[in-house]
Amino acid sequence: MALVRLFTTMINIIDMNKIALYSGMLLSGGLFLACSSAKSDVAQEEVVANFDVIAQNPFITHMYTADPSAHVWDDGRLYVYASHDIDPPRGCDLMDRYHVFSTDDMVNWTDHGEILNSSQVEWGRPEGGFMWAPDCAYKNGKYYFYFPHPSESDWNDSWKVGVAVSDEPAANFEVLGYIEGMEPLIDPCVFVDDDGKAYIYNGGGGKCMGGRLKDNMTELDGPMREMKGLIDFHEATWVHKYNGKYYLSYSDNHDEGWNDGLKGDNRMRYAISDSPLGPWTHMGVYMNPTDSYTNHGSIVKFKGQWFAFYHNSKLSGHDWLRSICADKLYYNEDGTIRMVEQTL
Repeated sequence: MALVRLFTTMINIIDMNKIALYSGMLLSGGLFLACSSAKSDVAQEEVVANFDVIAQNPFITHMYTADPSAHVWDDGRLYVYASHDIDPPRGCDLMDRYHVFSTDDMVNWTDHGEILNSSQVEWGRPEGGFMWAPDCAYKNGKYYFYFPHPSESDWNDSWKVGVAVSDEPAANFEVLGYIEGMEPLIDPCVFVDDDGKAYIYNGGGGKCMGGRLKDNMTELDGPMREMKGLIDFHEATWVHKYNGKYYLSYSDNHDEGWNDGLKGDNRMRYAISDSPLGPWTHMGVYMNPTDSYTNHGSIVKFKGQWFAFYHNSKLSGHDWLRSICADKLYYNEDGTIRMVEQTL
């Protein structure tokens, strides 16, 4: 069925410390194990919820958000961990102050407030900023929040993957440090398989790396290695599992300046493997460019329905003031992903 969008419903924005109704702002209209994260899909009979009506895209409108990392935890809610574009922007330099949003129906979204900012990272870049695309994982009764951040003023060659931990999915995260032994790349993604083994990925500049994490979720269990078989990889790694196969999705290098007849820049591609560390078989594009210069996505199953999360620039018309979005995602019988239809 075609999606029916809500254009006029005003939604309550719920902050961590207070509840307030922001009239005139539409918050929701618009890259495990014990917590049953939908990154890993275990075949079973289930009832698919009725998602004929979901929030209008972008579904967060009271602030600029990008790089949505979507997860379903054991409370049954879907959580999105997003980066934050600061207005006015300076490219991506000023990005800071991560927020978490959640829903139980894909219509009404709760803003749990800020969970982390650069001033809390003791080893981080003195000038702050550069808090780019994050991810989150659950294991051992804890939520682990992974974020890329430089450790030096010369940010380009000093990227680290920081780790913060909490007993809660959307509050009280404490920075533990960073994961040693990873190349200075961005966009961490953590996947916990059905057997409890955890894997971490990062990438950028055409290189995608992956490796095992120890059970403490803060150290590598062996060296990282390059993911083989990806075509036109740019950044934004995300790994999920469907029908026993591993899917690695990412943004490519497409540029409107190529004048190839396709309007827009980054597309979202994916590859499939029998192993979480590849080798990978490239399968093609599942999402065409948005109106933003970048794209960064995640794929998650929520109440029986798969969704693709991504960002665009519809609210601002500016490449670096982005807004997170979600649309339904479908698989063909052979396991390939159908092209996602972006809706507004």
